[in-house]
Amino acid sequence: MSQAPTRELAQRVFASEFNDAGYTFKESDDERAPLYALLPTGARANRVFIVGTLTEKSDVGEDSEYWQGRIVDPTGTFFVYAGQYQPEAANFLREAEPPAYVSIVGKPRTYETDDGDVNVSVRPESITEVDVGTRDRWVVETAERTIERIETFDDEANEYAAMAREEYDLPIEDYRRDLLSALESVEEADDESEESAETTA
Repeated sequence: MSQAPTRELAQRVFASEFNDAGYTFKESDDERAPLYALLPTGARANRVFIVGTLTEKSDVGEDSEYWQGRIVDPTGTFFVYAGQYQPEAANFLREAEPPAYVSIVGKPRTYETDDGDVNVSVRPESITEVDVGTRDRWVVETAERTIERIETFDDEANEYAAMAREEYDLPIEDYRRDLLSALESVEEADDESEESAETTA
């Protein structure tokens, strides 16, 4: 059996929860051990899968290109950063013309500000332009994954939920409310597109 490290499954997570995931940890002392962000709903995330609207991009680098992108989903905003070590993602952001729906797989990164706040961002491994249908499916599937995490949050065997309760003083019901409003936004958009199709038919 191969001992090659397997790539971590990318967690689906909404922006409102991701931006609260300021606690990171490793599960071994090995310097090459993966770094995980602890999701407040009780899961670890070494990689995340997000889909949303690229609303803005800017080169915030000083000595070399370092691209920042703002990705909006129905619950909030993700910030992604790509530079010379993420050439494909940086090239995508350089060429992109907002607004555009994008799909991103990347790694969570945290940064402590001078004020002591922790900002959470994504270092993209890949960015792809997608259509609205892909965005809507991601919202539905991310809502399902979030519900699953919330429903097992009080399970005593769930070590990451226990860790989340210890590290975060956050009401878990906020994320249920966010996912429900995200689903409603997709349904409303679908209803509007059906109405416009009927009026033009």
